[in-house]
Amino acid sequence: MSNNRSGVFIGGLMLGTAIGTLAGLLIAPRTGRETRKLLQKSADALPELAEDLSTSVQIQADRLSHGLLQNWDETLTRLKEAIAVGVETTQKESQTWKQQQNTVDVTNTRENSPPPTPTLERSPISSS
Repeated sequence: MSNNRSGVFIGGLMLGTAIGTLAGLLIAPRTGRETRKLLQKSADALPELAEDLSTSVQIQADRLSHGLLQNWDETLTRLKEAIAVGVETTQKESQTWKQQQNTVDVTNTRENSPPPTPTLERSPISSS
């Protein structure tokens, strides 16, 4: 729907420009020869104007490109730092978890192991 509106707007703009130009030429206080000379000068100036416009657009594009690259580099640096912190934290948590598991295993082993069997000591038989 927005493409349709854009097309209608551009079509209206072009139609308005054509009608305005035609009306200006018909109502102009100059003679046809003077008007044609003026149009010729304007047409001759168009390449220079297009070059200036092109240069201006190129400068703006370079500024935008530089800004985007700088933002990308900063974002990439922050992402690398965040990943490093995440890896470090994961390793610490893993070590803590393993220590807790070892503690639980040792405690479970003690609690679940059968009680020590009493050993009978034999005393020498005395012959009296």
